[in-house]
Amino acid sequence: MESPLTLYNTMHRRKELFEPLAPPLVGMYVCGPTVYGDAHLGHARSAITFDLLFRTLRHWGYKVRYVRNITDVGHLEHDADEGEDKIAKKARLEELEPMEVAQHYTNRYHEAMHQLNVLPPSIEPRASGHIIEQIEVVERILAGGFAYEENGSVYFDVEAYNKKHEYGILSGRVLDEMQTNSRQLGGQSDKRSPFDFALWKKASPEHIMRWPSPWSVGFPGWHLECSAMSLKYLGQTFDIHGGGMDLIFPHHEGEIAQNTACCGSASARYWVHNNMITIGGQKMAKSLGNFITLQQLFTGDHPMLEQAYWPMTIRFFILQAHYRSTLDFSNEALQAAEKGFERLMKAVRLLDKITPGTESTVRVADFDEQWRKAMADDLNSPIAISVLFDWVRIINQLYDGHQTLTASDLEALKKSVSELVFDVLGLQDEQQSGGDRERVSGLIEMILSVRQQAKANRDWSTSDRIRDELTRLGVVVKDKKDGVDWELDL
Repeated sequence: MESPLTLYNTMHRRKELFEPLAPPLVGMYVCGPTVYGDAHLGHARSAITFDLLFRTLRHWGYKVRYVRNITDVGHLEHDADEGEDKIAKKARLEELEPMEVAQHYTNRYHEAMHQLNVLPPSIEPRASGHIIEQIEVVERILAGGFAYEENGSVYFDVEAYNKKHEYGILSGRVLDEMQTNSRQLGGQSDKRSPFDFALWKKASPEHIMRWPSPWSVGFPGWHLECSAMSLKYLGQTFDIHGGGMDLIFPHHEGEIAQNTACCGSASARYWVHNNMITIGGQKMAKSLGNFITLQQLFTGDHPMLEQAYWPMTIRFFILQAHYRSTLDFSNEALQAAEKGFERLMKAVRLLDKITPGTESTVRVADFDEQWRKAMADDLNSPIAISVLFDWVRIINQLYDGHQTLTASDLEALKKSVSELVFDVLGLQDEQQSGGDRERVSGLIEMILSVRQQAKANRDWSTSDRIRDELTRLGVVVKDKKDGVDWELDL
C-alpha cells in the first residue's frame, strides 16, 4: 500500500501533504552548481537529495519536469553584489575563455553525477543562455516600482517591496530587526540600503563577462537567473523549489521577492532544503583546509582520507542521514558505510540463490508497506534503510533455510527490494555493473567450473589450490551441497 507523500515545507516550517497543482505533472526547480571548480561533498548531498525526491515521485507515477540550472555567470567572490565573478577570475588566472572554464567544470560535474548514479534533470538551463529573459524580469520589476537604476546598475528596492509584501517569509528574518543591527553603507555603494541587491550590474572595464542591456553593458545579479529560468520552464506557479540550506538567505529570499514583484506570487508551493555536510563539526570550506572534492574521495588523493571510496559508498553514506539533518564526514563514518553497503549488496545477490518453499514463514507485505511509509514521510531514507537491514537478516535466514517463502512471495520480495534499492534509493551493485566487472565475474565462474570438474575427478589437490589462490586474490569461495557460491571480499 502506498502512502501519500508529505514534504517539510521550509516556507511554513511544517510537513505538509504534497498535492501537485495538476497531477500527475510535477514541476521542480533545484539550484545547481556554480561551475568554477570540481564538485565537492556539499554538491553531492544536494544532488542526491533531489535525485531521491525525483526518483520517489516518478516511482509513484508522477511525470516530473525537473529543472536544475547551471550558474556560469553573476556569482561574485565576496557577496551577491560585489567582487570578481568566480568564473571570470578562474579564466583570468588560467588564461582561458570564461565559457571554456564553465564547460570544463560542467563536464566534470556531469561525470561525478553519473558516477553517483544521479539522474540527469529534464532541463538543465545555463544563466548565460538566458540573458534576455533576465533583462525582461528586471524591466517588469522596475515597472512595478520595486527597483531603481543607479549609474547603470539596477537594484531591488527591499524597503519598497516590504511596504506591500513581507520580505523574509522564507528565512524568518524581519527587515526592521535587520536594519537595527546593520551598518550603514557610508557612500561606498550605489545601493540605497544595505539590504537591496543587484538585479543588473554595470561591468567594470576589466570585467570579462558582459552583455548589452537598457541600462548598461553589464551582467545579471546572482538571484535573478533562477527567477527567470523557473518562470520560463515551469511558469508563474510550480510545485517544488529546492537547494541547500545555505541558499535560504539571501538567494531564495531574493528569488521570492523578485517573483512576487514580477508576477504577484512566490511561484513555488513547496520550498525544500537539504542540510549541510560538516567535517569534524565544522562547515566544509577551502579556507579551513577541510575541503574535499568528489574526485579526491573517489581516488583517495587527499591528506584527510585514509583510502579511496566507491561512488556508491558516498551515495549510501549520504542516504543514511535524513536530508534535513546535519551530516558529519569522517573516514570512520565512510568505512562503516562501505561495510554496510557491501552487506546490503550481498543480501540482494543472495535473493537469486534462494530456493522457494511450500509455505511463507514471513510476511513480504510488511516490508513493502514499511519502506513505502518511510519514504512517504518526508523522504525518510534512514528509516527505509533500517527496514531494509531488518530484511537483510531475514534474507540470510531464507538462504540458510531457517525461513521459507513460496515462489510468488519470493518474487514479490525480489521486486520490492529492487524497487527500493535500485529505483528509489538509486544504489548500484559495484560488483554487478560495468563491463570490466562482468568480465571478471565470467572469469571467476570459468575457474570455478574447472575446480568443480577437479572435485568430480577427486583431484583434491587441484581443487584446493584453485580455492586457496582465489582466496588470496580476494575471492571467497563457499562450497554447498548443491554447488558453490563466491563473492569478492572488497
